[in-house]
Parts: sequence; C-alpha cells; structure tokens
Amino acid sequence: MTDTALSATIHKFADPDRTADGQRRARVPLDRLRTLWINTGTLCNIACRNCYIESSPTNDALVYISRSEAAAYLDEIAQDGWPVTEIGFTGGEPFMNPDMIGMLTDTLERGFSALVLTNGLQPMMRPGIQDGLLALRKVHGDRLCVRVSLDHYTEEFHDEERGPGTFYKTLEGTDWLAANGFSIAIAGRTCWGETELEARAGYAALLASRSWPVTADDVDSLVLFPEMDAHADVPEITDGCWEILKQSPSEMMCASSRMIVKRRGDRNPVVLPCTLLTDVPAFSMGTTLAEAATAHGEMFDQGAVKLCHPHCARFCVLGGGACSAPANE
Repeated sequence: MTDTALSATIHKFADPDRTADGQRRARVPLDRLRTLWINTGTLCNIACRNCYIESSPTNDALVYISRSEAAAYLDEIAQDGWPVTEIGFTGGEPFMNPDMIGMLTDTLERGFSALVLTNGLQPMMRPGIQDGLLALRKVHGDRLCVRVSLDHYTEEFHDEERGPGTFYKTLEGTDWLAANGFSIAIAGRTCWGETELEARAGYAALLASRSWPVTADDVDSLVLFPEMDAHADVPEITDGCWEILKQSPSEMMCASSRMIVKRRGDRNPVVLPCTLLTDVPAFSMGTTLAEAATAHGEMFDQGAVKLCHPHCARFCVLGGGACSAPANE
C-alpha cells in the first residue's frame, strides 16, 4: 500500500460531512419508521467468535431495558402517530431479560407485530419462558415471530462461531418452536466462502429434514448476513454512490428503523439509527423518537443519518444487510 493510500485509509470515516477524498458523505433520511428495535441488553449466555455488538455472559455495556421503559416508546408511537408496525427485540439474548415476556405482551396487545432475535438455546427453553411464549402464541398467532440464529447449516461451521455443542441445542430449540406452531425465521451468515445459492441450498436440505416452516429462498424467512469487521478497509459512501450502485437511500435500514438502548450508567434509554452502532456515543439521537427525528450536528443532518461508520458501508450499502424488511416493501 502506498503512503497516499495508507493515509486515506487512516482518515476514512473521520469527518462526518466529508469522505477522506473530500466528497460529500451520503446521508439517509428517515423515510418511514416501520420497525422500532429494542435492545434488551448485551448480556448473553454465550460469546460468539464475531458478535456484531460483542455480547457475552459478562458484557453489560447495554443494561437490561425494563418493561416500563419499553412501554414509554410504545406510548410515544401511539401519541404521535408514528407509522410503526413492528417491534423487534434483539440483544444479547432477549430471553435473559426478566421483562421479556412482559414487553412482548405489551407489544402484541397494542396491535404491533413482534420479532424476537434469539440463539434458541437454554434461556428460551426455560419452562417459564416457554409457558409465556405459548400463551402469547395462542392469543396473537403469527404476529409473534421468533428468528433463530443458526450461523450455518452444518455443525462444524455453526459451532466454530458459537461454541461446541450449540448446533444441536439450537436445532432442539427450533424444533420446539416448530412443533408448537410458532412463526419462525432463520438468520445465518455468509463468511465461509460459498455462494448465496450454495448456502440457501444447504439450508434448504436442513429445513426439509427438520420440517421447519421456513422457506430457504425467501430472504425474509432465511436471512443471510454479511460478516462484519469494523477494522476492514471498506469504501466510504458518497452522494454519487447511489446512482453508481443503483441503490436508493430508502433501501437502507436507517431509512425505516430506529433502535432503543440503555447504556450502563445512563438514567434513560436513547435512540440510535440502527441495530449495529451501539458503541459509538456520537450516534445517539436523543431520548425520544421526536428528538431523534430532528437530531442535528455531528452524525446527523436534521434527522438524516450520515453514513460515517464502516458498518454503514460493509453491512448495509455494499452487503445488502438489514435486520428487517425495508419500509418500501
């Protein structure tokens, strides 16, 4: 790498407004707030090799959000008429949060769809959690969807990411969901050098063998995420990239989603643009959805998000990743 190239790499993502070569950084306005994500806390029962937000049994950088704190955002949605249709829960492992069933109850009783991201392991399989989920399934049906992280369709590669023995335990958890009629989705990764067609074919064989109600060629039913590395050298996204890439800002996750987190030591939860930028204080948009809508300065431009992080480029723009379907679908 030349000295000039090295210098440019070092200074990428340093200026919220301009890329390293001086071009105007791309911005994504909020097109329609369709999904509100709630991070239930970064504590998890396992530590994955490359967790997107470094969740683990000891990481409580994001503390458990409470039922009342989550309900305050549901109240704001109703009071201010936000067009939210889906509440997503992620972590950490959501089923470790003692208020998880209560938060799901509030969500579903208010008429939202609920999506829970889980590893499908022991926290979900505890009798109290199972009883709560079964009761919600009986009343609310397919408005409750559980998306299980199954990083690969083989034991070898899944356990390489999540630890020995997790593959078959995840299968058992997903078997329980399928046997009890839950709406299920699967989340995998694309970091083992195979094509998407090869990956989906591999998952299809596993899905058929387990009789799970998941469709391998449906991108919402089987979500395949690009691998993340905040230190990798990725291009910055400028205003001109949209036309070059044949993409629209409205297709990005931050055009239709926001996430609520509560950081350790903070009195109140805060709003973030998406599910990935949890450890960058500069991406905090305020404590309410109303404040987030007009956030301005540094990483924001009158509520629009400046794509000033490697994840913005690698995961969303170039990787095509999104934690839920975009608003224009």
